[in-house]
Amino acid sequence: MRDQRTSRDESSRRAPWRGKLAGLGGDLRRWPSRRWWVALATALFTVVFIAIPTDLIDTPFFSRQIPPTAWSWPVLTLSAVLTGMVTATYVAHPEGALPSRAAGRLGMAGWLVTFFAVGCPVCNKLVLLALGTTGAMQFFEPVQSYLAAASIVLLGWALYARMTRENSCGLPARTTAATEVLDRVL
Repeated sequence: MRDQRTSRDESSRRAPWRGKLAGLGGDLRRWPSRRWWVALATALFTVVFIAIPTDLIDTPFFSRQIPPTAWSWPVLTLSAVLTGMVTATYVAHPEGALPSRAAGRLGMAGWLVTFFAVGCPVCNKLVLLALGTTGAMQFFEPVQSYLAAASIVLLGWALYARMTRENSCGLPARTTAATEVLDRVL
């Protein structure tokens, strides 16, 4: 009996996120429809906002000298879904859940990195200014797949952080001994 309990305790210490990930699915099922509509609208906005300037959606305003990679659309789609879900966590959050600024920064960083990951390495003016055309092709293009993975990790972590903090217990404000004595007297 003791061996089973010890092994269970050790496994929970090794992977403390394991129980939390299973609970996130239940939390998503309890989301109000307002959150899902915000997630959908934000995801669609993200796809359009990133796909038009990177010329994944062909328009007369932007052109692309290098064709998009095979993973550009899947990365953009997954990043848009995660961006929508992170944004939705700011809408109609449960009573007592305090918004976290750091998780929001991770989400914004992931969104920005997605733009660089799916964009044309030669068409990006910032990359061209920093590296030139040859540098963009030699150094920036091979890094784009890593940027794509980083954007998904950042957005996934931001979503995980936002959702787990919503269910955490808020602590009451710390009081001093003097205010406790006054409360008892009054």
